[in-house]
Amino acid sequence: MIVTVFRSRLNPGAQEDYAPMAKRLGELARSMPGYVSHKGFVAEDGERLTLVEFATEEGLKAWARQPDHVEGKRLGIQRFFSEYRVQICQVIKDSATRAQRPRGAEGRSTTSPA
Repeated sequence: MIVTVFRSRLNPGAQEDYAPMAKRLGELARSMPGYVSHKGFVAEDGERLTLVEFATEEGLKAWARQPDHVEGKRLGIQRFFSEYRVQICQVIKDSATRAQRPRGAEGRSTTSPA
């Protein structure tokens, strides 16, 4: 698994033009071979964080060369971002857990009637 950590800050007034392009690129990324997921977050101080997962390095490299993505990166540098940082990381450990619901609790309300 390859994870891209993309941190950025938008220039003032860039959101209106940036949002449609980011949405289009997100949809395009989903169609790429090896794509796993991506999510974006915005911190209170305006810093943006996007995490992108690809199953393989080859998939990530194909995304990096995809023409619309290349153009999006160019526009980001020239117009949208006051600063950005990209880190490409290889996952060396991946573990997860999910809270277990009690047996028979499916579909039951956890609130009591008034």
